[in-house]
Amino acid sequence: MKKSLNLRSLAAQAIEQVVEKGQSLSNVLPPLQQKVSDKDKALLQELCFGVTRTLPLLEWLVGKLMSRPMTGKQRTIHYLIMVGFYQLIYTRIPAHAALAETVEGAIAIKRPQFKGLINGVLRQFQRQQDALLAESAQQECRWLHPSWLLKRLKAAYPQQWQSIIEANNLHPPMWLRVNRQHHSRDNWLALLLENGIHGFTHPDYPDAVRLETPVAVQMLPGFDQGWVTVQDASAQKCVSLLAPQNGENILDLCAAPGGKTTHILEAAPEAKIMAVDVDALRLKRVYDNLNRLNMQAEVKQGDGRFPAQWCGTQQFDRILLDAPCSATGVIRRHPDIKWLRRDSDIAELARLQSEILDAIWSHLKPGGTLLYATCSVLPEENMQQIAAFLGRTPDATLVETGTPDHPGTQNLPASTEGDGFFYAKLIKR
Repeated sequence: MKKSLNLRSLAAQAIEQVVEKGQSLSNVLPPLQQKVSDKDKALLQELCFGVTRTLPLLEWLVGKLMSRPMTGKQRTIHYLIMVGFYQLIYTRIPAHAALAETVEGAIAIKRPQFKGLINGVLRQFQRQQDALLAESAQQECRWLHPSWLLKRLKAAYPQQWQSIIEANNLHPPMWLRVNRQHHSRDNWLALLLENGIHGFTHPDYPDAVRLETPVAVQMLPGFDQGWVTVQDASAQKCVSLLAPQNGENILDLCAAPGGKTTHILEAAPEAKIMAVDVDALRLKRVYDNLNRLNMQAEVKQGDGRFPAQWCGTQQFDRILLDAPCSATGVIRRHPDIKWLRRDSDIAELARLQSEILDAIWSHLKPGGTLLYATCSVLPEENMQQIAAFLGRTPDATLVETGTPDHPGTQNLPASTEGDGFFYAKLIKR
């Protein structure tokens, strides 16, 4: 491979974009993966996700082993050294190969003068590795989360915050949704086993299968024919609670990338669906999902705060509002969330959620169902949001999810369970 495509330097540049420029890995990584061979795509992803997952520890190590921080245009070297640490601690890449490739990364980013520094810091870490990691285990960096988020999780979940953090730091399980229009879940599971892949069902979600080990989607029986979709178990619960029926007029608001839109159509193929999202780029994913599954929905770009602009006076039998949120329930899938979010974002998101809820409620038919969902674990976006909405909306009634004192249902992430998700099911009187 050409030196300019040194994987470690590409990873360092991607991580710098996330931490310094606020870019998400889902935007930064795909163009970089296009530059490398298929076998290297997975390693590049592992290095980027791994470093963002373990960033506080790696930052702490840089602080211990370097007398002064790299600044300005040399920041890429800072992240390159972190990529080196990550390989030595967390991967099975032979140490000599990890060292050599990371040092070569300095040439790829046109900073050859730093080769000696990188080599020296990484070798010093190797010599002191056990002592440094033992010391780090006594520091706050061991939690691998920003301090503002730790504080919020401790306040919201005094008994469970540690298990939430431990789940966030794991690699996520791969959950699938079997398309009931093609196969029963158990029939498809048998096909999976014939292909030598082991899966497990979920006791509460009728279409859900968890793979023992994640695989490429091309290995899944019938993926291209729409027999199965990659979707977390907790996201699948939305459609169980929404309970869509054939013939109904249903709105999926904040619909991108379209996993729930297609799940609604699998459950009620004769329902009339409108899928709306504010982000035109992400709406392309909705079209892709509908096309793969050979389904039809009315897809629109629109802001949830101003529904009259995209649906006029239209009324819906059911509304699924998967509200914009902090995504603190899906950190194990998107570890860069920890560095893209700020403490001040939470109040802003809660305000946006309440504006969308108030605006869309008038488009729900009397007797209709609105399911409010987020992939957050923070009460301000979830239980407190719904309690406030119920307080100011006399014709809204909570059903099936929680109590008036504790409205809604909160799923927390766990190693073999779904992601962190919140649901509140409301009926319009």
